[in-house]
Amino acid sequence: MPDFFWDPSSPAAKPKLVVLGSGFAGFSLLKKLDRRAYDVTVIASRNHFLFTPLLPGSTVGTVEFRSIIEPIRRALKGIRFYLASARELNTAPKTVRCTAADGQGYFEVPYDLLVIAVGAKVNTFGIPGVVENALFLKTVEDARRIRRRTIECFERAAEPTVSPEKRRQLLHFMVVGGGPTGVEFAAELHDFVLKEVKACYPSLIGDVRITLVDAADHILSAFDKSLSEYTTRHFQRENIQMLTGIRTVKLEKDRAILNDGSEVSFGMVVWSTGLGPTIAVGNFNLPKDKASRLLVDDTLKVQGQDSVYALGDCSCVIGKNYPATAQVAMQEGTYLAKALNNLSRGRSVRPFQYRHHGMLAYIGEDSAIADLPEIKGKGRTTYFLWRSAYLTRLVSWKNKLLVLFDWLKTGLWGRDISRF
Repeated sequence: MPDFFWDPSSPAAKPKLVVLGSGFAGFSLLKKLDRRAYDVTVIASRNHFLFTPLLPGSTVGTVEFRSIIEPIRRALKGIRFYLASARELNTAPKTVRCTAADGQGYFEVPYDLLVIAVGAKVNTFGIPGVVENALFLKTVEDARRIRRRTIECFERAAEPTVSPEKRRQLLHFMVVGGGPTGVEFAAELHDFVLKEVKACYPSLIGDVRITLVDAADHILSAFDKSLSEYTTRHFQRENIQMLTGIRTVKLEKDRAILNDGSEVSFGMVVWSTGLGPTIAVGNFNLPKDKASRLLVDDTLKVQGQDSVYALGDCSCVIGKNYPATAQVAMQEGTYLAKALNNLSRGRSVRPFQYRHHGMLAYIGEDSAIADLPEIKGKGRTTYFLWRSAYLTRLVSWKNKLLVLFDWLKTGLWGRDISRF
């Protein structure tokens, strides 16, 4: 028997809707859902929504952590929230088994309708040493670890007893993965070095190196080729080294072994390569594709299920190849909210149709690229488009004002370099 079985106290007439996850897909669904029509329970491993497009900037203090998160309990009224992780799914009699946030005990939650929006985790591809020695960039906790380790590397390198060889190793920052997250982190780190390190650690600036490693033959493969080439030239001008067509085969504490037989020592490595299934999706006995994503039809119902939906990075629409982006997750969440609203009113539901609005990426030195249906923008003018687009996408006026203030503060007084 479970430690605790939840007995809903809300009116039985309302269908019990359980949503797993608080990312772009789940949050977009809940914001547009008519919560008066459903008895809503949200189960997530974090009690906030995170605006991940600005997460790379938080690793070096361009924006602050709390400026890009929104507490679920404050943002979504009229719901029941549990800080926990879903671990098992029983489709008969429709229950989700969850582990409490502290890992102590578990409980079960019944549902009439279930929405799985748990996202995905970084894919390590089973490469030895990655979990033990690399840092990831998916959560606020990840960004805090990177920020702390970055400062540690500079403070350690500044010690008078450190040898020149050790100093160079400490000040080599390696990024594995040439997608938008890896590129934007490398760009933010370069800005930090160019402005804060040059001012606060002037004796170290000559030893700092940033290396971007990607298994593909060019970075930003999802973007238009001209923009990828522009970013490559931009990085080369800024002395960001790029190793393309190269795979990491093993990570040790302070060095990486590459598939060409070479070894690269580093002070910090950030791993940003592909997506893999979360524990929940891996445990759920539901149809999946080769990448372990849940297979759904064009109404986002899991294949073979009448009351289970999946959306966002953890799902794959059969016959489609949508990118694993926040844009797709938001559109799927908004679509499903409207579909559930229609169902509650006895109306028909149309199939989901994704509309691609383009992609943006920050590449450093107040420059950005924009791969939009109408234009292929690049440079400093596009940088203002990048900022404007992300500012308008933030979920609350509080977030908008905090991020705007962070950008202003960084421009006037620089980034904070305190270690805490």
